[in-house]
Amino acid sequence: MEGLKVSDANLVVYVHPSKSNKVPQAVLRELSSLLFRFNESFDGVVLAYDVQIQDKIAKILPGFHPYFGVKLKAKLLLFAPKPNMLLVGKLVKLTERSIHVIVLGFSSAIITGEDIREDFNHKIKHGDELFASRSQKRHVIKVGTVIRFLVKSFDEERLHVSGSLLPANTGSIRWLARHSEDFSVSDRSTRKRSESEQELVGGEIYSLNNDHQIKKSKKHRIRE
Repeated sequence: MEGLKVSDANLVVYVHPSKSNKVPQAVLRELSSLLFRFNESFDGVVLAYDVQIQDKIAKILPGFHPYFGVKLKAKLLLFAPKPNMLLVGKLVKLTERSIHVIVLGFSSAIITGEDIREDFNHKIKHGDELFASRSQKRHVIKVGTVIRFLVKSFDEERLHVSGSLLPANTGSIRWLARHSEDFSVSDRSTRKRSESEQELVGGEIYSLNNDHQIKKSKKHRIRE
């Protein structure tokens, strides 16, 4: 699926001295504040991280409540859908005028009637609503179907996707897989690389600058 990437980041996490004997746990607590939120600096929603502590010696900041500055090197798994990318999600609700989908278990998507191609005909079968292709009788979309759809837009604040089933290479993943010769789609996982500098105190981001990259990593761990 498109829309996933990994950002290679250099971070500085500031930890309160009271947590000096539990630095790894404190670092994870600060990083967890980034999860499932859109981060403008990384240009994506942080889904997971793999972190390695770079320096055993922490820098203490001057002030009434000094903090330890802990340098980290991290890989951040990001969800960053862009227009014309292809996403995959599970259909959770269907009406004559709309299709509602969940992507990666947390991001909602809607496909309205104007973005459902005319080949799909709305039907009610055994009390259940579905869309069935007029030209491909076995191409059926209903609640529970995993579908591929095109991204029209992404609301970064609500983590909501507006999608489309107009292209011929969208629809039921199972049906498309069986007819891959007719609909040859390469899942373009655009891989970009990013280097970032980020500082956090109590879960708040204070400074950062970045590039971009793509890879896959689903573990939340710290390596010393």
